Amino acid sequence: MKKTLSLSVVIGLLKNIFMKTKLLNAAMFKNASIIILFFALFSCSKDNTLKEQSLSIKEVNKALKAENSPQSVKYNLEVVLRGEGNRSGHIHFRQNKDAAKIITLDTKVHHLEPNHRYLLQRAVDVILDGNCTSISWLTLGKGLTPQAIITDDKGNATEELWRNVAAIPSGTSFDIHFRVIDAVSSVVVLSSDCYQYAVR
Repeated sequence: MKKTLSLSVVIGLLKNIFMKTKLLNAAMFKNASIIILFFALFSCSKDNTLKEQSLSIKEVNKALKAENSPQSVKYNLEVVLRGEGNRSGHIHFRQNKDAAKIITLDTKVHHLEPNHRYLLQRAVDVILDGNCTSISWLTLGKGLTPQAIITDDKGNATEELWRNVAAIPSGTSFDIHFRVIDAVSSVVVLSSDCYQYAVR
């Protein structure tokens, strides 16, 4: 826009000069104006192309850095649990940055049977294909001790669970999925999609 305005000013000045000095006739002025206009447009186009190329390169570099950064490794997950009707849940899955290698699983469930006991379970696959097929369910809790999730009179509950993964080498990755079962009948009431995580 700035180049277009300055071009108009230049053309106006040239016109005034040519009119006053009568050095150029109308045809010559028209040709000169077309040449100046073409040059200005070509310069703008070239500048825009360079800017676009520069932006594209920056975007590619940014994407590559993000892909290879530690943040792109799935140490932490936000697991969504779904069930029939409005039954739902969420797991705030976090791995602490320390030698203890503790995974915390802050678990919330909603709209389940009131005043009832449930268990959170997980199963993992070592083949990283985004398809969780394992049915080797492990009940989670406070370390190695299973912990029930007990709902209130509205069918909601919150439980802070954790698991020690110090025995698993750092960098080991898994496909993982979760489910919540009735602690009495073992019926599955909530389940998750397949996620991928790596041991920090």
